[in-house]
Amino acid sequence: MAGHEAELRGEQDRVDALYARLDALRAHQRERLREVRLEGPSGSPQNRSERDAFATLYEDRVAQLEAVEDRLAFGRLDLDDGTQRYIGRIGLTDEQQTTMLTDWRAPAAQAFYRATAAHRDDVVRRRHLVTRGRSVTGIEDEVLHLAALGVGGDDDGEANAALSGLTGEGALLAALAAGRTGRMGDIVATIQAEQDAIIRSDLAGALVVQGGPGTGKTAVALHRAAYLLYAHRRVLERSGVLLIGPSAVFLRYIDQVLPSLGETGVVTTTIGDLLPGVEVTATEDEAVAEVKGRAVMAGVVARAVRQRQRVPAEAQEVKVEGRVVVITPRDVQDAMARARRNHRPHNAARVTFVREMLARLADQYVEQLGYPVPADERGEILEELRTTRDVRVALNLAWMPLTPQRLVEDLYAKPHRLAAAAPELSRRDRALLRRDPGSPWTAADVPLLDEAAELLGEDDQAARAQARADAERRSAEVEYARRVLQSSGNSGMVSAELLADRFASSGPRLTTAERAAADRTWTYGHVVVDEAQELSAMAWRMLLRRVPTRSMTIVGDVAQTTARAGARSWRAMLDPVLRSTWRLSELTVNYRTPAAVADGAQRVARAADLPVSALRSAREVPDALVVHEVASADALVAIVVREAATALGRVDDVADGGRVAVVAPEGLVAAVRAAAGQSGLAAALGAGTSALDAPLVVLTPREAKGLEFDVVVLAEPADVLAASAGDLYVAMTRPTRQLRVVHHRPLPVGWSDPA
Repeated sequence: MAGHEAELRGEQDRVDALYARLDALRAHQRERLREVRLEGPSGSPQNRSERDAFATLYEDRVAQLEAVEDRLAFGRLDLDDGTQRYIGRIGLTDEQQTTMLTDWRAPAAQAFYRATAAHRDDVVRRRHLVTRGRSVTGIEDEVLHLAALGVGGDDDGEANAALSGLTGEGALLAALAAGRTGRMGDIVATIQAEQDAIIRSDLAGALVVQGGPGTGKTAVALHRAAYLLYAHRRVLERSGVLLIGPSAVFLRYIDQVLPSLGETGVVTTTIGDLLPGVEVTATEDEAVAEVKGRAVMAGVVARAVRQRQRVPAEAQEVKVEGRVVVITPRDVQDAMARARRNHRPHNAARVTFVREMLARLADQYVEQLGYPVPADERGEILEELRTTRDVRVALNLAWMPLTPQRLVEDLYAKPHRLAAAAPELSRRDRALLRRDPGSPWTAADVPLLDEAAELLGEDDQAARAQARADAERRSAEVEYARRVLQSSGNSGMVSAELLADRFASSGPRLTTAERAAADRTWTYGHVVVDEAQELSAMAWRMLLRRVPTRSMTIVGDVAQTTARAGARSWRAMLDPVLRSTWRLSELTVNYRTPAAVADGAQRVARAADLPVSALRSAREVPDALVVHEVASADALVAIVVREAATALGRVDDVADGGRVAVVAPEGLVAAVRAAAGQSGLAAALGAGTSALDAPLVVLTPREAKGLEFDVVVLAEPADVLAASAGDLYVAMTRPTRQLRVVHHRPLPVGWSDPA
């Protein structure tokens, strides 16, 4: 005991020294930032730009140093040569640049996650530090080389026998047993070997991480993003990393993980929010979303664009300044062929088409004049033709300038356009897509809008309008600057134009992440996709435009697919878009769900013919599965609320807090929420994004996807199964401590253990 206390005191001294260094670095960076800000916006544009760059650098460093406060150091490696290497969230050096703490992502830290008695990598002992705040509360040692520590035995053989299959088992199980807080925590201190191999996998190519519920897919994806940003900083800082999540609630659930790992520059969004300028405000039936997600819709959109390039059936005479020019089908056809030759997007190619047509019409006009026309006068003729209303209308009808929104909206609202563009769709499918003009956009619309944006390019008319607006704004800025100079009595040392430039460039500097999020054409160095099995074929096309290098981390579980347009097999979904450039890794250990619950969920999933992955659970929890059969369907909701109250009592004793979710079929959710709100649970009940912070929440299975809770009360599993087998598999695998099932209808096949 005395030896253990001495070890604790020694580790506390070391941790105190690390936090003292962290505090000193924070103070230094804050002071540098304060000095830069005190200089203000004066000086040359170059000086100002340099100050802005330094301010951004210091702000980022301060944010990084603030985010790593919790569990700054969590491990130690004792090596064959007698040295000790401490492992933590970031790397720290002392004032002499001697390493005090090794970043968990550094090659020197890899042995902390990978070393075994059979493959020690020079490690004698691996120590896990258990901390609360800045205090060391415990240590856990794994001895990999007994003889080196003077312990009897033949070293590796006995050490192997002493070690379990889990690295840092005590620290891991303690982390798993901690209460849920409404935010995902990082797993940096307890990463297991199979997870670490995926996290440190090569940047090149697409890595698919398949894993059943509770295997840590999301955590691995986030830690991989942090690792890649560390290991490939120069490549990824310029282009950024994009993280796609299934919902805004999910993104809020994980929003603390990357900052806690020292990374703040990742763009996080959903498929529905990926296209700048498009706001998703509606939902729709799964059957409609499935049609929109089919790969054939890419051809439908392409055909719809091409059909806006139309040769008129007959010639049209147009009067210009008293003379008649003729827009002939042959001229239109030839001008179209010339415009298409460069394979530019529709709106960009339209510029060539219009220029060619105006030149042909100008030739007709000049021929009628009967004398040679100088170049400057020909320019006037072209401008007169361009601004003549009938000419403009005729050319627009032949080659219409379009926005993605207008194109897709017309497809939905005008059956004849959809029928012409989508002959491969059945009449029923086309009827599902029918929608009134002005209807709000859904998430399934966004990939179609993005497809259209890619094929259309920028509208040249819109670009000209933007240029006019920019010129007007510039004029207003110069005029304002002139008034400022006059009122200040300036003697001409600074021009109004220069002062206007200074005003324009004194705004906030955008980070790479901010610039990327606002630019549809931005391409990223790496893309991480969570719950990737839910993405449609059209969504994959949208994503791949943003990562031409095909460097991706794709995580999901095809057994948990709930979207009709989603993947039932990775090969079927990814081969058409990635061909042979993707590779598969699997996670096989369920860390979240107690064994009794996980085994039951697997039996139900297999009985429903879901392609479940083989899993083993990391832990057993007493009374993890409780089933309550209700005699009357009318009493179901009341019993569910009662079970929720019991569950809340069960998590009251969790030191770090605890959370309970009622997961119910969509048709029961409103009734359960209302009943809970009218009961004594009203104060604990959360809704919307605030649900993440509430002790109790009522969700559908799809709303619960990707989340985890201490206790889950599952209402009427047979009804959940009737909607989707994947939904039931998701619902059953959310709890970390207990699943309480309330049912009236018979339980699904596979529920009971045949043994």
